Amino acid sequence: MSGTLVLVRHGQSDWNLKNLFTGWRDPDLTELGVEEAKAGGKALADYGIKFDIAFTSALVRAQRTCEIVLDAVGQSSLKTIRDQALNERDYGELSGLNKDDARKKWGEEQVHIWRRSYDVPPPGGESLRDTGARVWPYYLTDILPRVLSGEKVLVAAHGNSLRSLVMVLDRLTKEQVLNLNLATGVPMVYKLKADSTVASKEVLGDMSGAH
Repeated sequence: MSGTLVLVRHGQSDWNLKNLFTGWRDPDLTELGVEEAKAGGKALADYGIKFDIAFTSALVRAQRTCEIVLDAVGQSSLKTIRDQALNERDYGELSGLNKDDARKKWGEEQVHIWRRSYDVPPPGGESLRDTGARVWPYYLTDILPRVLSGEKVLVAAHGNSLRSLVMVLDRLTKEQVLNLNLATGVPMVYKLKADSTVASKEVLGDMSGAH
């Protein structure tokens, strides 16, 4: 008796709009980000799902996305667990910097390596592998058991924390995950087998906006 796991990347934040490295900094959603979250919520409402519990990060952009999605499916009072294990990748010294300014300071190639490599962290920050190293244990201990017991679980989080989860669920190599981009506000619905592998995956919405 396995349940359903729904992953949603938060809508556009104010710093996404300004082309800044965000990481653990805490800007809110833009108006577009709110609309993206509402669209994701509507897609889930049309899908007909009702959740048993929700998880989100310690950052407001993911929390607001979670609230908007739950409101759209008529579950605004659902129990929601917030944990920094689901936070975005920490960009360290890059946090708060404009991406163009970072390229001027460290060079295009170095910034590209930090952004897109699997295991090279920026100064004082996390690589994608480091991000996974805190996301995976939390998933295994707090989220997966609920799904396997038949619950329907919503996780509203961030591009990189969700990429590390999708990497495991979709069995991607570390080379394949580098090319994975998750669209903002677009729900991914996983049905899991009893052995925790994926029985089916549906993407509810337009993936063309992935960036």
